Amino acid sequence: MDFFDSFPVMEQQSLRDFKKFIDLSFRTFARTYGDALEAFFQPLLFFLVWLEKLLLNTPWPIIILVIAILAWIGSRRWQLVLGSIIAFLAIGYFGMWKDTMATLAIITVATMLCILAGIPAGILMSRSNRVQTAILPILDMMQTIPSFVYLIPILMLLGIGKVPGLIAVCIYAVPPIIRLTNLGIREVDKEILEACTSYGATKLQKLKHVQIPLALPTIFAGVNQTIMMALAMVVIASMIGVRGLGVPILRAISNQYLALGLLNGLAIVALAIIFDRITQRYGTRIQKHRGQKNKIH
Repeated sequence: MDFFDSFPVMEQQSLRDFKKFIDLSFRTFARTYGDALEAFFQPLLFFLVWLEKLLLNTPWPIIILVIAILAWIGSRRWQLVLGSIIAFLAIGYFGMWKDTMATLAIITVATMLCILAGIPAGILMSRSNRVQTAILPILDMMQTIPSFVYLIPILMLLGIGKVPGLIAVCIYAVPPIIRLTNLGIREVDKEILEACTSYGATKLQKLKHVQIPLALPTIFAGVNQTIMMALAMVVIASMIGVRGLGVPILRAISNQYLALGLLNGLAIVALAIIFDRITQRYGTRIQKHRGQKNKIH
């Protein structure tokens, strides 16, 4: 009956040896390849620092004007443009401008990296069921594993700084764009693809001129979710050396400063709402445009 009363476990010494083996192996790997990895990510660090300095050194009226133009291009709604202007004016008025610009820099770079890596990965998944079967568990793990867990190997390899924080943000934020790119391409009507094949279109031509254009609304939904998840990682990224709105929030948690935490938290919410509405409206507009185009043809 003892077998049913207590779950059989590995011997403590064997378990310690197993954990020690994993730790020592990864430390050896980090010592061997850590410098090479730092050198590999150096251009990324330069670009991130350059963008952050550019945003910080650009006069605030120009930044607000650019945000307003982006809001108008994305949504064609004056309400969103006005709301964006008011939000950024409030952010500056309450002394959060520099931290917001630092956050914008890392979110912009993270989103760019996620798009560059995520869309090709999604296309690859859509072309092969075997690739999809292989990648889906990895995406599930990336989305469900606690972010603090994958911070450990990142810190062991690269230490504390902007690049480790950026990588952590990308790991957390890239799955939606991969999933939705795959979904968007797979949902393209097979009859349309068969018609293209009958006219002699190659696989590349179908992908470039038919599948990706028709999947754009779904892909933009993935971009939207990637931006939201990147913003959600701001506070955690600040724990490993990333400047931005997460730093004062951490300070507020440590010292129980309600006002400081609330103001910076609301600034993150404002950024999330602005970029959510811009990308959402732009995706909807693309969908409507495609629908009108199909009716004409």
